[in-house]
Amino acid sequence: MENPTHSLPSLFKQLGLPNDPVSIDQFIAAHSPLKPELHLCDAFFWTKSQADFLRDEILDDADWAEVVDQLDVMLRKGRGM
Repeated sequence: MENPTHSLPSLFKQLGLPNDPVSIDQFIAAHSPLKPELHLCDAFFWTKSQADFLRDEILDDADWAEVVDQLDVMLRKGRGM
């Protein structure tokens, strides 16, 4: 299996969010769990540009898609997965 092109910290940086491990853990804790029927990009806490980026990356199966999926899973289950 290939390593993902991008890391979770780099995704947080791309989204304009603090990307150190403590900040990522705090973000996951503050925003999880997401409801199963809610698309990640439709969560209330994203700005329009963040939501558009997340949606486009998944729809286009782009470079960021794998790490966006990782974030989605983490937000559904919490950090301790």
